[in-house]
Amino acid sequence: MTPEQDARAIIAGLRAGLPPEPCALDWFAKGLASGEVSDAQAGAFAMAICLNGLGETGRIALTRAMQNSGTQLAWDMPGPVLDKHSTGGIGDCVSLLLAPALAACGAYVPMISGRGLGHTGGTLDKLDAIPGLRTDLTNDQLRDQLGQTRCAIIAASPQIAPADRRLYAIRDVTATVDSLDLITASILSKKLAAGLEGLVLDVKLGSGAFMKTEADARALAQALVSAAQGAGCRTTALITDMSQPLADAAGNALEVIAAMETLTGTSVNDALWGLTTALGGEALALGGLATNAAEGAARIGQALQTGAAAEYFGRMVAAQGGPVDFIDRWPDRLPAAPVVIDFVSPLPGFVAAIDTEALGHIVVHLGGGRLRDGARINPSVGLSGLANLGMAVEPGQPLARVHAASLPEAEAALKRLAAAYSISDIAPDAPPLIHGRVT
Repeated sequence: MTPEQDARAIIAGLRAGLPPEPCALDWFAKGLASGEVSDAQAGAFAMAICLNGLGETGRIALTRAMQNSGTQLAWDMPGPVLDKHSTGGIGDCVSLLLAPALAACGAYVPMISGRGLGHTGGTLDKLDAIPGLRTDLTNDQLRDQLGQTRCAIIAASPQIAPADRRLYAIRDVTATVDSLDLITASILSKKLAAGLEGLVLDVKLGSGAFMKTEADARALAQALVSAAQGAGCRTTALITDMSQPLADAAGNALEVIAAMETLTGTSVNDALWGLTTALGGEALALGGLATNAAEGAARIGQALQTGAAAEYFGRMVAAQGGPVDFIDRWPDRLPAAPVVIDFVSPLPGFVAAIDTEALGHIVVHLGGGRLRDGARINPSVGLSGLANLGMAVEPGQPLARVHAASLPEAEAALKRLAAAYSISDIAPDAPPLIHGRVT
């Protein structure tokens, strides 16, 4: 073993701010995949990168190393293979709408998703709230399902970017989530290994995002687009708002409900609809299924409005082991928490600010996320009826509804909510849903 291929030497170099050689990152990624690198070394590696960074060359090298740590998928489908990824937020259940909407428009969508990371919810955890649904498909099962239903939302198989699978879980419990380099490598290693022809990225900014400022979000978007385009995957990024929850719910089953209400037209959430159509329009344009993003957005909107997207979602749920009647019976199929309590406004005025990250942590502490690696999640807990920025309120008016497993946990959530919502006599300006676009 040469010095550059020793975990301790690589970590020491990173700690000292020295850029690692690509061969050293290749070795470390393979060690993550094989288990030769220990959990302690993986945590130290992530922390050193989080503190000192890798630079653009090192970031691309780490992405390629993690991508090449496992199997590379290739497709032969009669339509473009497209996907979307979000950097994570609160109430962000767009994937549940977008994957089937893209399928309804002629795309094939092998959406490899993740679990909750830090304060943000994970798409796989949301899908786990649907009884019987499996996300652990093999590559062959994914290929078969894509041919039948055009869309699948799954976990990365053990063969897809196994280095990221290991590092992802370690980042969640070592406070090393919010690193531009690690986020870029994590997202793109899986997406590039999935053999995509087009990728649209949803890069969040604001109080509920990992990137709090527009400058940081734009830097991440540019890093992601540059690395993906350099690997031959047509990519566009939208910089979107996370200064408040996207949907009016946070928590796994509660976000599935929000998605199903919009998919089925029961109660359409304007922000979910708007962001889904915008991202979908970009994806269809990248895949040649629309001449431009505006035409693509109109096609996605039509798929949602006509119920075609809901039909594809139902087929996907059934194909992955969920209820065959989920589209018709979803209110009866999802778990509900035994304790439900309203959090009410103490003052008159307007919702002036929301600590959206704090809302995510409330869900985690209710049991809807993980405080340690491997912890079980309660899919029924969370928050619903979340008030938006600028909403006029009166004393005693609900700002949120807590769904908890016990009364003490609900009461603890109420105290945290009091610190997360700010009421003022001046209404704030409404933030834009989309702040920018990077190509």
